[in-house]
Amino acid sequence: MGENQCTIKKSISVEGTGLHTGQQGTITFHPAPAGHGVKFRRTDKEDQPVIPASIDYVVDTSRGTTIGINGTRVFTIEHVMASLTGLGIDNVLIDVDVDEMPIRDGSARYFVEALEEAGIEEQDMAREYLEITEEIVLKNDEKGFEMRIVPAPHFMVDVKIDYNTEVLNVQYASLHQLSDFKKEIAPCRTFVFLHELEFLLKNNLVKGGDLSNAIVFVNRVMSQEELDRLATLFNKPKVKVKDEGILNNLELHFPNEPARHKLLDVVGDLSLLGKRIKGHVTAYRPGHYANTAFAKLIQTHINN
Repeated sequence: MGENQCTIKKSISVEGTGLHTGQQGTITFHPAPAGHGVKFRRTDKEDQPVIPASIDYVVDTSRGTTIGINGTRVFTIEHVMASLTGLGIDNVLIDVDVDEMPIRDGSARYFVEALEEAGIEEQDMAREYLEITEEIVLKNDEKGFEMRIVPAPHFMVDVKIDYNTEVLNVQYASLHQLSDFKKEIAPCRTFVFLHELEFLLKNNLVKGGDLSNAIVFVNRVMSQEELDRLATLFNKPKVKVKDEGILNNLELHFPNEPARHKLLDVVGDLSLLGKRIKGHVTAYRPGHYANTAFAKLIQTHINN
């Protein structure tokens, strides 16, 4: 697509379960006029409130990126937002009948496939850009992340992750052309360490998890009894730890799939700035808190 804004040609839906809420729901993408941007409409609410997909409406980043307005929220929007950005779609209205986006396989793949099936249509309005003119850095030693952006002719992202654990070594991922997003980034699934999964399970925080939507890294020795308990929890006949240190629930799409998924999240969260970015992002140990805080810092620099 060229330098004009784009929408989709027809409405299309994606169904599924929310990872954290366990709610079964449907989201429907509708074409929207030029200049509309991306907005979510809660069709299950009496007044059908509309929440713009904007950094100004981010209300929580603890287990995904949540936007809200007047007490109404939409959870875990990052994979949807990344899909729209990766396909060059600027304007769409998304109807939602539950609190949370479907997790599907933990990647952006199903959203990308649906949007491509709907078709992409160029509109009669020029696309606006956020052009980075100076280096902007956000570093947090306590949380262990660093985000940086420098001027560039188009949007580029480089990610490095390092969790100081043998089971998941230092990994790198890059996206230097958005045209590569569909093939190289969209299929990459979220991941979790076993100790995080156990905490979430104990606190009833992954009601929609079924081991098909996350790569589980096992960073300690597990007894057969513990493995059997996990199998029971997730309705699997048997669970074991593979040589790569992950549960045998899936095969990796790429050796560096975790880093690529973190890059996916960066793309989705930074898209909440509402305009395409001309800049080169370098992210060390990014996460939803880091990504959205960085987006707010970029917004402040642009406004000033």
